Amino acid sequence: MTSTAAPPEWLAWLLLGIAALCIGFAKTAIGGLGSLAVAIFASVLPTRESTGAILLLLIVGDVVAVWHYRRDADLTLLRRLLPSVLPGLVLGAAFLALVDDAVLRRSIGALLLVMAGLQIALRFRSPSLGAVASSRGAAMATGAASGFATMTANAAGPVMTLYLVAQGVEKRRFLGTGALFFFGVNLCKVPFSAGLGLLGGDTLHRTVVLAPVVLVGAWAGLHLVRRLTQARFEQAVLVATVLSAVALVVR
Repeated sequence: MTSTAAPPEWLAWLLLGIAALCIGFAKTAIGGLGSLAVAIFASVLPTRESTGAILLLLIVGDVVAVWHYRRDADLTLLRRLLPSVLPGLVLGAAFLALVDDAVLRRSIGALLLVMAGLQIALRFRSPSLGAVASSRGAAMATGAASGFATMTANAAGPVMTLYLVAQGVEKRRFLGTGALFFFGVNLCKVPFSAGLGLLGGDTLHRTVVLAPVVLVGAWAGLHLVRRLTQARFEQAVLVATVLSAVALVVR
């Protein structure tokens, strides 16, 4: 079995810094960019360790997003999703405990490819998709899929995107609902990750170093979200997600 050489330390920190910027920007502007951050972390760090390392940085971005969009969250939508999130988290934690690092890395890559496919599906949605997405079954499936995807790969953003966009949720309501949802879910993931040994001293040190970079990314997202052409930016993020996922799968 061949091993992949780790990048030089300066390059690893540079890549993690770029990923931290992506996390902050994704939390306050275009969520799809978070998939690129997941792929970068899983490429630079041991894959299992990367899931805990990125979790704490996501929570930093969540705090900023929840504060800024606190009046825009749709609590009715959240109540539909929450009952099925915990089973998804439990299944994800069991998966993390059972698989080795190579399987996990490729699973994350495959999951990101599926998430990218869901984003493509959004561009060709039919008028009836909104009615389907509003059903109780769709809400339960979204909650469970989000719990599993976020526990194993911190990659549930596109699942929520599919659910919210299919219902025609406008931009600020979309951002506020997603911010509060992921803040709660990520806090719930902390004891699972700690129990799996993913939040050690190195992770905490890395979080302290990179947290200011997340804040810079969040600040940039807040100031640029009104000026960017969302459709073109989402296309670029989709391409980056696919390329990053393929790199993880074939690595």
